[in-house]
Formats: sequence, C-alpha cells, structure tokens
Amino acid sequence: MPTEKEVYASHADQYERLIQREDYQGNILKEIEKLVSLKGLTVADLGAGTGRLTRLLAPYVDFVHAFDASAHMLAEAARSLEAMGVKNWATGVADHRQIPLGDASVDLVVSGWSFCYLAVWGGDAWKIALEDGLAEMRRILKPDGKIIIFETQGTGVAHPTPPAHLAAYFDFLAEAGFGSGAFRTDYRFASLAEAQELSAFFFGAEMGAKVIREGWQVLPEWTGVYWLP
Repeated sequence: MPTEKEVYASHADQYERLIQREDYQGNILKEIEKLVSLKGLTVADLGAGTGRLTRLLAPYVDFVHAFDASAHMLAEAARSLEAMGVKNWATGVADHRQIPLGDASVDLVVSGWSFCYLAVWGGDAWKIALEDGLAEMRRILKPDGKIIIFETQGTGVAHPTPPAHLAAYFDFLAEAGFGSGAFRTDYRFASLAEAQELSAFFFGAEMGAKVIREGWQVLPEWTGVYWLP
C-alpha cells in the first residue's frame, strides 16, 4: 500500500481505476446540482487529480480550470478529457494556496478529496495552511459564487464515520461557516478479485481482507459535501 503522496506522484493509472469504480449511483453530480445551477458557469476545480469532477462538470458548464499540485495526475486528467471530446477545459499545476486566476474570475470553486491535505500535510501550521487556502478560494470567486468541497466520510461502513485524523479539519470547515451533508458514493467493481486488489492497494490489507470476508463487489463509501455561499 503506497502512501497518499506516492499515489499522487506515481500511481495515477491505479488511482484512476479506483475512482472509475466509485459513485456508480451518480450521486456526486446530483449533490452539486442541488446547490448550484451549472449552466453558464466558469469553474475552478482545485486538487483536480485525474479529473473526476472536471469530467462531471465539463458537459454542463462554460469552462473548467483544473488545477492540481501533481503534473502526473493532471496528465491522466488531460488524456481522459481529450477522450471525452470536450474542449472547454484547461489544466495547470498549482497548490490550493496559490491559484493562477484573477480576482473574482470564477462562479464556482470545487475541491474533491484534496483540501484536507493542507491540514494532513501542514504540520504545526495546518490551520494557517487551511486559512490561506480558503482565502485563495474566496479571492478567485465572484461575489455571488459558491464553494463546494467533497471529503470522505468512511469506507466500508454502514453510516457516515468521519476519519478521526480529520476531526480538526472538519471543525475548521464548520467554524468557517460551511454547511454540510453526507451521501453514498459506493464503489462497484467488475469482480470480487478487482475489489480486493484495489481496496487493498488504496485502503490497506485489512480493508482488502474485509472485502473478501464480506463478499463486497460493491464497497460501501460515504462522502461528505461542504458548501459555502
């Protein structure tokens, strides 16, 4: 099992295999559309990774700027977007705290499963890192725009179970005024063998063993949505 940093630096292909299996119910786009009308929007996707949210949004919005700190992940995103045949996107290497866009230039900022790393990797300065990231989101956002963040709320669990190591981060979002909710984005794998392989690779051997024990070709996943008008 590689570390998260190792995945983002060197394992974009495996990561893409995993996320292609997540949210077979199609709930992520539904949650976004509950919060904002997408037609005509210019969007910044921060921590875009291999382009999961960019691919969801591109068919419905005017333009998506996809940024990530990993050029390796963005190369995979570009390949998948080109394969879709959409043209209304651009990628760029950037940290959440320094986005190369003008002030009040986007209608919607999204960040999927990535804003939390400012806290996780921030050391003693984790809260300052989050404050800087949130300030940058607000800087590029138009006055009537919206911020939407997605984070995990537990894998292989029956109810939302926020990871303990993210507790202070979730408290930060609440204190900053974010609304929140949770919904299912289950993984549906092609076979039990694939379920065991990918879950062990990303979530560890214990999760891989649980997948086999439970016969989980569909692996339960809870996702949290956080929004700021």
